Amino acid sequence: MEDFQIAWQARGDVCVIDIQGDLDIVTSRQLDEVLSSTRPTFVRVVLDLSGVEFMDTSSLAVIVGHWKDLEASGGALALAGARYQSTKSLWITGLADRIPLHENVAVAIKAVTAT
Repeated sequence: MEDFQIAWQARGDVCVIDIQGDLDIVTSRQLDEVLSSTRPTFVRVVLDLSGVEFMDTSSLAVIVGHWKDLEASGGALALAGARYQSTKSLWITGLADRIPLHENVAVAIKAVTAT
C-alpha cells in the first residue's frame, strides 16, 4: 500500500492540491480538511489526481461537496491528471460530464482561470 500524501501550493490565484496515494474513507477526511482550510483564500481549485491509484465514494462525496460550494460562490474546481480507474465512479454517476476533467494541471489552471 502506498503512503498517502497531500500538499497544496498557490499558482497565481489558483490553489493546486497534489494528492499521492489512495483516496479512501480514511484519507478523504484529510482531503476535506485541506479543501476547507484553503477555501477562505482560494475560489479556484485544481485537484492533481495524477498520483491517485484508487478513489472511493467517500472521497468522491468530499470532492462533489466542495465543487458544488465553489460553483455556488462563483468559483471553480477542476480535476487534473485523473486516471480512468480512479475516476470510474465519476463516469458511472454522470459527474464526469459536470466536474471538469483535464489531462494535466496546466490545462486545468487555464480552464479555471477562464471562468
